[in-house]
Amino acid sequence: MRSLAVGSPHPGAAFAARRRRFHPSAANRDSISQRCWRCEKTQDCSFGSSLRISRLPGTLHRDVSKNFLAPTAAVSVEQAETTVDIPKGDMWSVHKFGGTCMGTSQRIQNVADIVLRDPSERKLVVVSAMSKVTDMMYNLVNKAQSRDDSYITALDEVFEKHMGTAKDLLGGEDLARFLSQLHADISNLKAMLRAIYIAGHATESFSDFVVGHGELWSAQMLSYAIKKSGTPCSWMDTREVLVVNPSGSNQVDPDYLESEKRLEKWFAQRPAETIIATGFIASTPDNIPTTLKRDGSDFSAAIIGSLVKARQVTIWTDVDGVFSADPRKVSEAVILSTLSYQEAWEMSYFGANVLHPRTIIPVMKYNIPIVIRNIFNTSAPGTMICQQPANEDGDLDGCVKAFATIDKLALVNVEGTGMAGVPGTASAIFGAVKDVGANVIMISQASSEHSVCFAVPEKEVASVSAALHVRFREALAAGRLSKVEVIHNCSILAAVGLRMASTPGVSATLFDALAKANINVRAIAQGCSEYNITVVLKQEDCVRALRAAHSRFFLSKTTLAVGIIGPGLIGRTLLNQLKDQAAVLKENMNIDLRVVGITGSRTMVLSDIGIDLTQWKEKLQTEAEPANLDKFVHHLSENHFFPNRVLVDCTADTSVASHYYDWLKKGIHVITPNKKANSGPLDRYLKLRTLQRASYTHYFYEATVGAGLPIISTLRGLLETGDKILRIEGIFSGTLSYIFNNFEGARTFSDVVAEAKEAGYTEPDPRDDLSGTDVARKVIILARESGLRLELSDIPVRSLVPEPLRSCTSADEYMQKLPSFDQDWARERKDAETAGEVLRYVGVVDVVNNMGQVELRRYKRDHPFAQLSGSDNIIAFTTSRYKEQPLIVRGPGAGAEVTAGGVFSDILRLSSYLGAPS
Repeated sequence: MRSLAVGSPHPGAAFAARRRRFHPSAANRDSISQRCWRCEKTQDCSFGSSLRISRLPGTLHRDVSKNFLAPTAAVSVEQAETTVDIPKGDMWSVHKFGGTCMGTSQRIQNVADIVLRDPSERKLVVVSAMSKVTDMMYNLVNKAQSRDDSYITALDEVFEKHMGTAKDLLGGEDLARFLSQLHADISNLKAMLRAIYIAGHATESFSDFVVGHGELWSAQMLSYAIKKSGTPCSWMDTREVLVVNPSGSNQVDPDYLESEKRLEKWFAQRPAETIIATGFIASTPDNIPTTLKRDGSDFSAAIIGSLVKARQVTIWTDVDGVFSADPRKVSEAVILSTLSYQEAWEMSYFGANVLHPRTIIPVMKYNIPIVIRNIFNTSAPGTMICQQPANEDGDLDGCVKAFATIDKLALVNVEGTGMAGVPGTASAIFGAVKDVGANVIMISQASSEHSVCFAVPEKEVASVSAALHVRFREALAAGRLSKVEVIHNCSILAAVGLRMASTPGVSATLFDALAKANINVRAIAQGCSEYNITVVLKQEDCVRALRAAHSRFFLSKTTLAVGIIGPGLIGRTLLNQLKDQAAVLKENMNIDLRVVGITGSRTMVLSDIGIDLTQWKEKLQTEAEPANLDKFVHHLSENHFFPNRVLVDCTADTSVASHYYDWLKKGIHVITPNKKANSGPLDRYLKLRTLQRASYTHYFYEATVGAGLPIISTLRGLLETGDKILRIEGIFSGTLSYIFNNFEGARTFSDVVAEAKEAGYTEPDPRDDLSGTDVARKVIILARESGLRLELSDIPVRSLVPEPLRSCTSADEYMQKLPSFDQDWARERKDAETAGEVLRYVGVVDVVNNMGQVELRRYKRDHPFAQLSGSDNIIAFTTSRYKEQPLIVRGPGAGAEVTAGGVFSDILRLSSYLGAPS
């Protein structure tokens, strides 16, 4: 067998010579049928192929198993040379099957079955190499030019892979023909790789020639698989048809006129109704083998589809269609039924796994639809890419079709006052970038021309920065440019949609969603076509940003990562309420609450995706780790999968409350029934409220006053609508409400307190309730909400704990000594009853006099405060609008269920603010 040495002819010349033999001139026409196309011998060739005539009617074809061209007996060569116009139009259906679809013998057979089921009059099928084969072929070249002897073993693996597949798929003469061709090709490749090994270098054309064999083999195997069903089928080496011109930047431009001529000539010799064509490979105008570069098989299918003006081009892959976002990052991503050509182009440019970026161009000219379908789920209709009308209604819904992201970018900012109004600055910047071969992903420039920023791949930014510093060395030294800045670890988020054009509110909606997720945008770009809005942000924020934007535009579930601090009585009740309501919230309100952490004072349990709330108690015992509040918060804040995070503090701990400011600064929302933060030092409260008002981070504390009653929200509603608060008076303690509602008749005060303690209305030590401190905290919270700047120490409080009992060392000691003061309480009750009044423990906010107080008061029996029962709270708002008849809020103000319900209500209010349907 002939070997290819370093001085052997260029592979393109050999291929061109073979091509001339495929398409003979009059001068050599008579000799064609008697020569082997590889070794030129007229007798048995060195590849083990004896000469023979193939007699398929009406064709002049290459018998691939015997490596030569054989004219038919029925038709002369002159007749075969007669031009036969290839039929064009809707009778053609083009399919493209990628490497995954062709990955095994079974999958190749599945492909054959799909092709056979297609009822189209004519079918043209474009195939990629088997899965991983293209990488294997590139690896062969790399090993050979690195003078790594293992290329021989690697080539054997390629051979074994295809031989094994063929033996599983084919049989009889078809198998013999394919294996004969495979042996011959492997022998040639071995010689070619040996030459590369000796030279220590492979030109691009050498590499393309080697790599393209994967498509040749897969096309032949599929054609044999279809033929064995009895359906006539030809296979096309597209290097004989597709002609492309290198255009730099690792791209090629198709020569459509020449390709069409060659397709006409090819079809004149092989007018089959089913054609299997190789993807990815083509030829230059000089007949030198080349490729359409990585993932070019889609491009091949689109080019061929445009040449035959096909009805549609179907791209078969391993997904059900084009998703609205990467489903690995957004679990609620939906399959899009349609996309416009422009939308698909934008998405592919921004990294979405849709199509080869240039696939759209050939089919747009003839409005040929492209359909993306799943070979593993043929019942799915897929996504159709076609021409679509513009948004005539200007409706915001549906104007954004999808979101795409690009990671591992750096943002380069060139800034300086000397740039303004100076022609050629941008040209100089991007000329320097071009000189180092960097790819600019996005450009943004302020209208003041003070700065230009652009995004490049992270791996290229060092060379870009160095080139710019060299190019503008003098301008930087002179101060005309202030800096060339590089911001690392960036990502791009692109919102894509044809109907964004002229639709008001799209940008506002996008940026509102990002702001509510506490995402900072570094740069923005939008073309006048408005097909996409591009933002640059921190790479660590990219997934959260994607989920937040997708949730807003697609009404996918508003997902909230929740951290529960304090699984005590209220926290435990809240967790049970969340468990019972989670499914309803998902189904009816599109709210997905994920409790990703629960921590007590001793242990905590963490989860990246959410704790199963049916087993949270067990997990807190069996999977718990030592409690660490810093680690707990870090786990929540660094969870980039969820766009929104909230900490729910169900404790009464001052130290926990002291962290609220830091949590809000980190973009974590805070919800709490803990009164310590809002009733603590005034400066800390004001600092907390200022931060909350200045950001999109929310701080809700409705349950700090009145448990589940809408006290805080009612007060805010009055103030925000312009009403003026004059006075707030109320019974704020459910415990003390119960005690004084039942302290009547002949009952003693100590008996009523003991009953309240036994019923669970009081704290373990009733003095915590009877001291009045808890009521004072509620008063100070309402006073500050009303605009008063008061400290807790400014509130005079009448304690219901007798002075001698305040030093008792335990609750039991207190309860034992309390009856000794029953006569004093009985006397005070009798005085009230004599006057037709009742005793009530109240808190008062006197806004007019800038004061507050907590005291035991007497009210007439017809007063609303005297009408309470059980542990109800009642609050009366006297305002400019409600001066004669105060606005009253009344209801249960104590108990774990209502308090947890108030916290739950705040969680749902937060979800609504973050985009959930209200």
